[in-house]
Formats: sequence, structure tokens, C-alpha cells
Amino acid sequence: MEYRIEHDSLGEVKVPADRYWGAQTQRSFQNFPIGTEKMPKEIIRAFAILKKAAAIANHNLGRLDEKRCKLIGQVADEILAGKLDDHFPLAVWQTGSGTQSNMNVNEVIANRGNEIAGEKLLHPNDHCNMSQSSNDTFPTAMHIAAVLAIEDQLLPSIDELSATFGELMEKNRGVVKTGRTHLQDAVPIAFSQEISGWRALLTEPRDMIAASLQFLKPLALGGTAVGTGLNAPKGFAEEVARVVGELTGQDFVTAANKFHALSSKDELVFAHGALKSLAANMLKLANDVRWLASGPCCGLGEIQIPANEPGSSIMPGKVNPTQCESMTMVAVQVLANDTAIGLAASQGNFELNVFMPVLIHNFLQSVRLMADSLRSFNKRCAVGIEANREKMKDNLHRSLMLVTALNPHIGYEHAAKTAQKAYRENISLKEACVALGYLTSEKFDEVFHPEEMV
Repeated sequence: MEYRIEHDSLGEVKVPADRYWGAQTQRSFQNFPIGTEKMPKEIIRAFAILKKAAAIANHNLGRLDEKRCKLIGQVADEILAGKLDDHFPLAVWQTGSGTQSNMNVNEVIANRGNEIAGEKLLHPNDHCNMSQSSNDTFPTAMHIAAVLAIEDQLLPSIDELSATFGELMEKNRGVVKTGRTHLQDAVPIAFSQEISGWRALLTEPRDMIAASLQFLKPLALGGTAVGTGLNAPKGFAEEVARVVGELTGQDFVTAANKFHALSSKDELVFAHGALKSLAANMLKLANDVRWLASGPCCGLGEIQIPANEPGSSIMPGKVNPTQCESMTMVAVQVLANDTAIGLAASQGNFELNVFMPVLIHNFLQSVRLMADSLRSFNKRCAVGIEANREKMKDNLHRSLMLVTALNPHIGYEHAAKTAQKAYRENISLKEACVALGYLTSEKFDEVFHPEEMV
């Protein structure tokens, strides 16, 4: 491999000749050979947005000339297009401020920009990092990445599955089945009502997640090293937030208190809490679906789900609820990520939180996993759910809890004795009720209508 010599404040460093990064990136690459988790691409893209915005803001405020401004923007656009992905090699497990990833972006923009210009116009610190510090750029990138991931990936995937359940509700209007509480038979429920509950498992946390975005849109940029705004011109914080908003189509604003913006990560904790509620709901939903589809002969068997792949290497013809299993594993991971995020956010010592890379790694993984899982579950399971109406009807009419309909006519105590006798003697509720003398056969038929109990 061929190398070139780069330098930083600590001296010279050998850098691969075919890479745009510089000395600080190379040092981090060598000093943190930990794990396989790299800085999320969403963060790199967010950095590109904020670097372009900062260049425009600095130009508008008279600090950066037009040529350098356009050059920074041109390279930022290449980063956003994914053309330079191979030039961001750093691990999540680096400095807790994300300084080295900030410098990775600065160095790539400077070296690639100088290559485009054919001369050394850009310096990673003086121009690409102008009016900035890693301490305000990394939390800004976190917020930009979180908002865009939620808006572009997560919310649309929630809406797709919600729409599928809306169609499934309409398809099953009038279908009545046994309700269940404590995994035991309960009173009847319309299948469309049950599905409406599934749909609300999506729409309720969606509203919570959407509401959390307002807390992610204030940006730390402009606070520089400790929140005082040292080395940033007057008006920079407001101008750069405005430009970020223009570039993203989101209503980002500057954070009112930069000391809080650098040292606290409570907005991300709050937003992930809403995401955690979605994960908890999806765990419940996936379990409901696989329970109802259990069997197909010896389980509940009230619904049928698509057969996507063989389910066993030894049992021919077996098909498993694999999309449900995938969804539940994703939910477990998101719930675990929430613990890591809460702990990381609690470590804001004095003027800076230094657990930011692990926090945003887990946050973005949660968004990515939930969005992908919801899309996959929708496409490969939910759209193919079919009600086994005969099985539902059979289970409904065998349920002892239909006796609840007799409460107004014979009272709770007599109804309980009716259910117990029917269960012990394996006879129908009607037979038990008549045998006990509580109702005549004709009166029982008059008052007992399971389909009307919903």
C-alpha cells in the first residue's frame, strides 16, 4: 500500500495515499481498533449537511469567501450522495465527544475539495471547521440525523402497516370471535375490533414519536467549545440553523441554551422513549399474531399468515411465524438500546456529555431496525393475514365465557354454576342451564346471541 505524509499538532502521520482523510482520522483509526461498529452513515450525512450550512452561514456573515464556500458545499453534496463512504472508517468506540469523526469530515472535505480545485484552498480546521467545535457539531449532527431518520424512515413504515390493518379491519367487518384475557377465554369480540387495537398499537406511539421531534429540532451549533460561542461570529447560531432548515426541509432552530445543548441529551432520551413504546407494542402485536396463527391443527389457528420459507430441517412441511419472531427480536434490541441511551445521557459531566457516539449509535440503530422490521412485517406477513372464520365461529360457540350473556337473566352466581357444570360434564351451556332449571330451552334461545355481544 502506498502512503502519503499528513501532519497535525502532534506531528507527522502516514495515511493511505488513496484516502482523503488526514492525520487526526488516521490516529483515531489506529488507536481504536474496537469492535465492528462504525460511525453511522446517518451521522456522516448529517455532518455533511451541517458543514455545508456552516460554510453558507460563514459566507453570509462575511467570514468565508464564495469560492471556498462553494467548494465545501460541493464536497458535502458528494458525501450526501454516498460517493465518499469509503473515507469514513472510524469506530463508534472513540472519544466520547465525537471529535475524531468531526475531524474525519473536515479532513475529507478539505482534501477532496483541494483535489477538485487543483490547489490548497481548504484547511480542515480553519475553513471546514470555521465557527465550530466538535462539541457543538456532534450534538447537532445527532439531532439532524435523528430527525431525518424518524421522518424519512420510521414514520412512513408505521403508516404503511397502519394502512394494512385499516384494510384488514374493513375486510373482516361482522366476523365475531372469542376474546381472550390472561390467555383464557373471555367474552366475544369482533375481529375488526381486535384489529383496531392492533392498529392503535401503531398510531398511538406514532403520535408520541412525532411529538418528540419538536425537542430534537433545536440545534447546538453556535455554542462551540463549552456553550459560550467563542470564535463564532454574532448571528452565526441563528443563521446556520436557518440554513440547515433550508437544506433539509425541516424547521430546525438554534437551541435557546447552548450550555444545556452541549451537556444534556434529554431530548434524545425522550424521543427514544417514544420509540421504546412502539417497540413494546410491536412485541405485543407480533405475539398476538403468532398465537392466533398457532397450529395450524393443534393450536388456536384462528388466522392464517403467509408461508415464507420452510420452518424445519427435520420436519417436512412445517412453517413458522418467522416475521413475528424477527419483529420480537428487534423489539428486544430496541428495549435494550433504551437502557444504553439512558445511561449515556446521564454522563454529562460539567460542560459536555462524552457518551455521544454510543448514544446516537443505539438511537439510530433502533430507528433503522424498527423501520426495516415494520416494512418487512407488513410486506411479508400483515398483508397476507386471513381470518379462519370457521375456526373462529367454532371456538366462539365452545367458549364457556358466553355465559356472561346470562348474567342479567339468571345472575352471576347461577351463571357461574352453569359454566362450571358445562365444563365438568363437557356439555353445552344451554344444556347445563336448562338442567339446572335456571331457564327453559325456549327462553335460553331467546336471550343467548353470542354475535350480538360485541
